[in-house]
Amino acid sequence: MNRKIVILGAGESGTGAAVLAKKQGFGVWLSDSGTIKEKYKNVLSHHEIAFEEGRHSEVEILDADEVIISPGIPLTIPLVQKIKAKGIPVISEIEFAARFTLARKICITGSNGKTTTTLLIYHILKNAGFKVGLAGNVGDSFAMQVATHEYDWYVLEISSFQLDSMFSFKADIAILTNITPDHLDRYAYNFENYINSKFRITRNQTAEDAFIYCLDDEESAAGVRIRDLKARIFTTAFQSGNNSANAICSGNKITINTNNNPFTMTLEELALQGKHNVYNSMAASVATNLLGVRKESIRQSLGAFENVPHRLEYVACIHGIDFINDSKATNVNSVWYALETIETPVIWIAGGVDKGNIYTKLEKLVEQKVKAIICLGVDNSKIIEFFSDKVVAIYETQSAEQAVLTAYSIGKKGDTVLLSPACASYDLFENYEERGNKFKQAVRDL
Repeated sequence: MNRKIVILGAGESGTGAAVLAKKQGFGVWLSDSGTIKEKYKNVLSHHEIAFEEGRHSEVEILDADEVIISPGIPLTIPLVQKIKAKGIPVISEIEFAARFTLARKICITGSNGKTTTTLLIYHILKNAGFKVGLAGNVGDSFAMQVATHEYDWYVLEISSFQLDSMFSFKADIAILTNITPDHLDRYAYNFENYINSKFRITRNQTAEDAFIYCLDDEESAAGVRIRDLKARIFTTAFQSGNNSANAICSGNKITINTNNNPFTMTLEELALQGKHNVYNSMAASVATNLLGVRKESIRQSLGAFENVPHRLEYVACIHGIDFINDSKATNVNSVWYALETIETPVIWIAGGVDKGNIYTKLEKLVEQKVKAIICLGVDNSKIIEFFSDKVVAIYETQSAEQAVLTAYSIGKKGDTVLLSPACASYDLFENYEERGNKFKQAVRDL
């Protein structure tokens, strides 16, 4: 009798898992409590996969041999608790897909920079001729790629939510970009829970594997000190007492040294500018250098890389006012990087669904650089309360169009309008991409 796989959630992750499970000969049932997008319904129907939407049929679900949970579904909801109480394993799509590929995996997690670092590594490896796939939180789901392609390598961006339901999975190279408070609403507002989740990226690693982290990031460094990590450890840092790092930025150059054969790049050679992107570029350089990619190939790839949409994405200059889309900045640390990068007076568009933000870290930068805050969210009370005595003006808006028009009306030549929300998007938008796209369209409509 076929083992029965139940999948909760029919987004990119769940649909990919369903296709892979069907291809592997499992009985498959997919359940989504919301409305399934037409494109995913078409995929499920094409593969003759049974599904339901608008509800969760517990009798059907609790009959599973194993449940694959989409990352957007909290493990704390009553249905998941019932599944676990019955002894049914609950795993992530990443865990499931890894069972059916022999490809080696480079896995990137962190509070900030993981998408950029993932795309940089993929870009470098692809240019170097590797047979490599891009998956996880970026691109197609890992499961869908395993079902439809054969690669020697995968570069996977992995969120803490995905890590929480991974058990036997192992990264050949694991990268932790940094750890700052984020998604605390999913972790009982306990930062330690979130830190522990991030360090699951090192789970099951052996002495043959590699772990890369940033020495300058206090939480990452502290986490490494208290854990018995089995992998070979490689580090990145700016020159500040961390001169033993395998990638060091000093002055205007980066030095990469993973095998006693160092090479350097100037910061001017990097396509991505800003301190945060230097960290991302160093992590990508260490990872690909460990795989034997030639120095010149790494250098050329980092110089030719195109920035990630919705991450400090330049949109337009209108009557001397620059508009920048940083919609992917859904936590305080991302906003700190954005504000630190900009040298002109800022009109800051912020707000959305607060995930347990502590805004203290932004206080000095906001006082120095921000002339006005435009709130874009249903409930802006926390932002207004914290920043009301730190900026001249705060405005409330309920749409991207209204936010852009307000910013434009108060902006002057030489100002920068920065959409960098520090919050999730789902009060007014489907996701951060929709928020960023509506912002860009509103700018173009001016």
